[in-house]
Amino acid sequence: MTFAPRTWAVGEVIPAAIMNTEIRDQFNSMFAAWTSYTPVWTAATTNPVIGNGTILGRYMKIGRTVLAHINVTMGTTTTYGAGDYSFTLPAAGAASGASLIGAAQLLAGSRWAGHVVLGSGGSTLSPFFSTTSTDTRLAWMGPTVPVTLAATHQLRMTFIQETAT
Repeated sequence: MTFAPRTWAVGEVIPAAIMNTEIRDQFNSMFAAWTSYTPVWTAATTNPVIGNGTILGRYMKIGRTVLAHINVTMGTTTTYGAGDYSFTLPAAGAASGASLIGAAQLLAGSRWAGHVVLGSGGSTLSPFFSTTSTDTRLAWMGPTVPVTLAATHQLRMTFIQETAT
């Protein structure tokens, strides 16, 4: 809910309704419950289909800053597509001239630690993981990176983004 506050005039008499909107409601929005959204999961060649799995997103927007989390649980009818994965953001990113990095985890027998990258001005984020336990270079996540995905695997991504508005 947060938005740019109004400009006040010297000597202005401020009614309670304006005070409530400008101060109380803004302050309360910073303590409100997070907002749910459904991220769209895509791949570079063929898009995955979540099937009977789940994909859940939640975020809190304060000013132009968004704190967000995406959790994907693969189901028995999930198909994994082909190519590198991306997920939509809860809001369009600011053209800040920099990429932002968040955290990713893949629970797939073992727990794989990775990163998510949000490009400047973009509308998606991409997860990256090491391809083996001995090679710490990061590769774009796909159906077989870092492991072959299967039912009950979970992908968890947490990030902070600057929004365009």
